[in-house]
Amino acid sequence: MPAQSKVVRQRRERRHRTIRRKVVGTPGRPRFNVFRSSAHIHVQIIDDTTGHTLAAATSREAGAGKGTKTEQAKVVGQLAAERAKAAGITSVVFDRGGYLYHGRVKAVADGARAGGLDF
Repeated sequence: MPAQSKVVRQRRERRHRTIRRKVVGTPGRPRFNVFRSSAHIHVQIIDDTTGHTLAAATSREAGAGKGTKTEQAKVVGQLAAERAKAAGITSVVFDRGGYLYHGRVKAVADGARAGGLDF
């Protein structure tokens, strides 16, 4: 698979900066950040006031590596929701990271909602 072009990456980063002007994680409602690479998907739940990651999940983990990439993304969302609940987090604000809310990004969100997170 060819590497992502510089222009495509710059456009996504610009969209992400625009989104981040509005989406801010607080201790009561942290930011649910999604990063999508060509092979994997990563999720972090971040408190922006302190800059700490409260919970994280990735498709590289043992339990999430089966099925299509979309199915893996849904499992990652459920895993992130499970870890967030263990950390005492029930409500988050969704940060799609400049990606379209479609496909794997939507599957992560659906998995997190199914896992009990509210956003």
